[in-house]
Amino acid sequence: MLDALDYPFFQRALLAGILAGVACGVMGTWVVVRRIASISGGLSHAAFGGVGLGYLLGFDPMLGATGFALGAGAVVGAAYRKLGSGLDTLIAMVWSLGMALGILFVSLRPGYAPDLMTYLFGSILFVPESYIWIVLALDVVIVTLVSLFFKELKAVAFDEEFARVMRVPVEPIFQLLLALVALAVVTLIRVVGVILVIALLTVPAAIARQWLSGLKGMMVLASVLAATLTTSGLFLTWWLSGSLDLDVPTGPVIIVLAIALYGLSSLGQLFLHRRGRTPAGSVA
Repeated sequence: MLDALDYPFFQRALLAGILAGVACGVMGTWVVVRRIASISGGLSHAAFGGVGLGYLLGFDPMLGATGFALGAGAVVGAAYRKLGSGLDTLIAMVWSLGMALGILFVSLRPGYAPDLMTYLFGSILFVPESYIWIVLALDVVIVTLVSLFFKELKAVAFDEEFARVMRVPVEPIFQLLLALVALAVVTLIRVVGVILVIALLTVPAAIARQWLSGLKGMMVLASVLAATLTTSGLFLTWWLSGSLDLDVPTGPVIIVLAIALYGLSSLGQLFLHRRGRTPAGSVA
């Protein structure tokens, strides 16, 4: 399988997967800890509306995805305090509206309709070099902002009432959190696609939480796991294509590997629990 490294497109895909894993691990940890997986799912599907708008108006679909994801995050964040139990309804509407607009915009474009499968389920093997630089820039933004506002984000993630007492600006920090999640979603669209983003964003962080309780350790472990899963998925699909002549998309393979790893991690945690050794992250 190492012969795959001789091909420039595979090298780009490998680097893209590793860089996307950083954003995935860092922001996935906050998604799991703050329990906003449904919101991140809504943002990922809302981003598809921007993909369609990009195709319709002739600009980079990833730029459109970024705008739609950030806009959806702002709307959901603004309504978060006011709707209460109605938030799930809003997320469902944002989720559905993004997908509907994406399909509508693409259908309105004259001429050949693009292959939507590349954005729905990922197309990491065909990422251009420009995508590498985009993901790198987004990683720098995400890591920098998380580092600068780590204490505030931690306070809002664990105890909003305490954060208010400590005079932390809860609403702006929560909006910042959703904006960073939206950026992480954008980095993952070309890796596993809009539909599967929520899985790759949450599963590595969920595994890390089973074994670690500290946020910084969780972010590092989740990033390593996400990068390892994307790398393993790339090599596995390469092997399936070359040895078994099976043309399978990389994105779904990455998710299957992630879920399998989560299952093994859960079994390992159960085994240790029965032996009286509780993993550090099991109580977090």
